[in-house]
Amino acid sequence: MLYTRKGDNGTTADFNSKSGDRKSKSSCQTESLGALDELNSFLGLVKVKSATISWKLPVRFDDVGSNLSEVIGAVQNNLFSVQAEIAGADKRVSQSRTSEMEDLIDAIEKELPPIKTFFVSGGTELAAMLDVSRTLARKAERRVVAGMEQKEFMIEPATLSFLNRLSSLLYALARLTNHKSGINESAPTYN
Repeated sequence: MLYTRKGDNGTTADFNSKSGDRKSKSSCQTESLGALDELNSFLGLVKVKSATISWKLPVRFDDVGSNLSEVIGAVQNNLFSVQAEIAGADKRVSQSRTSEMEDLIDAIEKELPPIKTFFVSGGTELAAMLDVSRTLARKAERRVVAGMEQKEFMIEPATLSFLNRLSSLLYALARLTNHKSGINESAPTYN
């Protein structure tokens, strides 16, 4: 069944909830899970859009290879582990995932012109979608940090590192997408 009616009063439960133990849907934990779900859902759109590109990433990621759509799919699966950890399940993202992201970011940066300014989002549709994903990743990270500060939940340092590095990866992928398409990045004019 797609509905239970249990949340009709504005409450929800997590993995650690005992029978009848529910919390507000506006809690930091629920906001964190919702922000991560929003990011993961949008990454699904990015994955579909990126399935048609022919170029490969400069290094492999998460044992899936160097195909952008497969890398995005691996990130989505990692985000499910983050959500499970926040919800109280015994799931974790390993530090090796962050290290793999750093390796990929470093390899991408070697292919790109150096950053000298902020860039206006856009270029290709895929690059713009990766930029939206980057902002959603930052929002999710802020929600998670707020939940930890409020002591509603705790996550492993490796998980927080993963969330922090994810937005950098998405930014690098947006820049690479435009670069591979021959589109020059444009700096803001600050009118």
